[in-house]
Amino acid sequence: MAGIHTLSSFKNFTDTLQTQEHLMPVLFVGHGSPMNGIEDNDFSRRWASIAQEIPTPKAVLVVSAHWFTKGTQITEMETPPTIHDFGGFPKALYEVEYPAPGNPLLARETAAMIHTAPVELSHDWGLDHGTWTVVRHMYPLANIPVLQLSIDYTKEAQYHYDLAKEIYALRKKGVLIIGSGNMVHNLRMVAWDKLDEPEYGYDWAIQMNDSFKRMISEGSHDKLIHYQNLGKEAMLAIPTPEHYLPLIYTLGLKGKEDAVSFFNDKAVGGSLTMTSVKLG
Repeated sequence: MAGIHTLSSFKNFTDTLQTQEHLMPVLFVGHGSPMNGIEDNDFSRRWASIAQEIPTPKAVLVVSAHWFTKGTQITEMETPPTIHDFGGFPKALYEVEYPAPGNPLLARETAAMIHTAPVELSHDWGLDHGTWTVVRHMYPLANIPVLQLSIDYTKEAQYHYDLAKEIYALRKKGVLIIGSGNMVHNLRMVAWDKLDEPEYGYDWAIQMNDSFKRMISEGSHDKLIHYQNLGKEAMLAIPTPEHYLPLIYTLGLKGKEDAVSFFNDKAVGGSLTMTSVKLG
């Protein structure tokens, strides 16, 4: 059964992870096609290499574009299932299992940090492809606990930015927090005949991708939160918010001293970009 977090429920809760001296970095990852989960390509190789460049996390918490809920939820199971939430792909993709453990105590501790709204402890989800297609390349042994935090579709971007700040302390406990989506994501306008053409992007997609990177580098978070005011190109890049909001979580977790860098900065199929962000 799923439960609802209240502050009193966890007032005596003991932290599951000790505070450490250094902050874990935060990532926003453009996950793209589910096929990246089984392909050896530029994107998946970079995911693997970045895991070698950062400290080994004690746990991974992913905010995935593919868990959109009414209200906020967090996975609270010992063994989260691998969810194949897509259709029309090769059999090999559906056969993938990523058997990383969960961490129910960490789920409850995370829920207790959030005062913006009640947080439901979920036993009905697991690891969707926004999570496992990336994390299995980063940590192929599946020996690090992985949790997911859902995105409340009833709320605006400012809410998600503020909520992210409430879980900042997880960075001090060795938890790697990943927002998984795509900075530019318009499936209706994909040039399917150009998918194999390297770095093919429409002018508006390249323009907005560059604008997003500039605003991220400059720390212009308010502009990114109110992306609806950025013009028609932004509306083409973000026709629906689910793949963009994980970026807002990543930005909400930025510390004052965090360096900003980008990786996998490529367009795909005209109307998608895989551009990813590392903070710290």
